[in-house]
Amino acid sequence: MTVEQAPPVVPRLRELDALRGFALGGVLLVNIEIMSDPSGFAPGAARTLSEALFHNKFYVLFSFLFGYSLTMQLRSAERAGVSGRGRTVRRCLALMAIGVVHAVFFFTGDVLFGYGAIGLVLLVIGRRLRPRAALWVAAALYGIGTLVIAVMTAAGREDVVSLAERDRLLDIARAGWRTAAAWRWELFAGRLPTFLLFGLFNVLPLFLVGLAAGTARLLESPERYLPWLPRVQWVGFGAGLPISASNAITQWPPLAGPAMIAGPLVAAAYGATLLRISHNHPRVAEFFAPAGRIAATVYIGQSLITSLIFTGYGLALAGRMTDWTVLAIAVVLYTAQLALASRWTRRHRYGPIEYLLRAITYGPGHLRPSPRTVDS
Repeated sequence: MTVEQAPPVVPRLRELDALRGFALGGVLLVNIEIMSDPSGFAPGAARTLSEALFHNKFYVLFSFLFGYSLTMQLRSAERAGVSGRGRTVRRCLALMAIGVVHAVFFFTGDVLFGYGAIGLVLLVIGRRLRPRAALWVAAALYGIGTLVIAVMTAAGREDVVSLAERDRLLDIARAGWRTAAAWRWELFAGRLPTFLLFGLFNVLPLFLVGLAAGTARLLESPERYLPWLPRVQWVGFGAGLPISASNAITQWPPLAGPAMIAGPLVAAAYGATLLRISHNHPRVAEFFAPAGRIAATVYIGQSLITSLIFTGYGLALAGRMTDWTVLAIAVVLYTAQLALASRWTRRHRYGPIEYLLRAITYGPGHLRPSPRTVDS
């Protein structure tokens, strides 16, 4: 008589949650620029610092973690004996729906819709690729995207916003919800084809790298990844950060392509640093992990709170604060969110947005899974 063994339990990875929670801080520091002024920070020290340290770094971590988490969700479905493909499709469609609402009513720079749409592409091609092949495809796609950005920048494509246009955008940001929502919808619909095309060459490769790491279960074996982390730091901080800083300081067009490559290198170095510190000091991981467990709620919460500060929903302070003050608000808000997330997760298994996602993904009857089986 042969006894079939169930697929191995899919544990919740503290490291994954900690990285996700850490990345939320960088995401807020970037997003709050557009929330405080639709044209972004003015040229100066705050903008240079932000572009050197934050821009094109933290969405990289999020995208990597999305790909990694997909492998864990598929393993969880296998253990439950259900279709992982069906679950993932429902989850991606839910992300797209939430993303549309988020983009129209709160933040024009929403990523949830794109993550859902590109996640469907990942589901189609990713499950057919072995880890090495996924990395080669990721490198090819990202290389093409980087080349396009470099050529466009060299051709003199301008993104400078005139004073009249900035005033118009500020008036919209401070207006009532109908005016602002109508403008955001028009912007979302108009940008959608370019946004999705950009995502295929910029976000999908990062999903694929996460997929490759998740398939290999890299983060589930510290003894495998810890020896590599110092090298990742050396490359990221030693090569990537100087390129990123040089591009931010000089705005020299030929550096646009190298800066696209430098972003993931710096992001990897940030992640490697957090993993090394967390390995030696577990309480550091515990500091960031609660926010990572309810990342969607924290992300939407950032937009909700900053909307109340800067838009016509609340104080309408867009364009009326210094850039340094805006960055200080981001730090205070993120610190408060970390504390609130820690308190929330001690009493609740999921955040409000996570409950909604699970209800759509698994059905209302699966909101409280077995403690041993969770998805990241």
